[in-house]
Amino acid sequence: MVATEMNPVAPVVLQLLGRVYCHLCHDMEAALAPIAAEFSAQVEVVDVDEDPALEERWGELVPVLLYQGEEICHYFLDAPAVREVLAKIR
Repeated sequence: MVATEMNPVAPVVLQLLGRVYCHLCHDMEAALAPIAAEFSAQVEVVDVDEDPALEERWGELVPVLLYQGEEICHYFLDAPAVREVLAKIR
């Protein structure tokens, strides 16, 4: 689908759950940036410690990368899995 002023394409948003003090979270965010740019996707970084429900659900698995609530990968970036998800969307 081609974006036009009359028919804009909704942005693809990946959600990266992590913690401010987590080096694996920062590593995943940095590794994800070029892939997100390649597919014109946005990355929303969410601190699980700011939301008790997220902390309870994902606490020990961070960083976790989600698309529409579905886990793509955790701990380390799985670049092929991310590309596969993004290719299906775009």
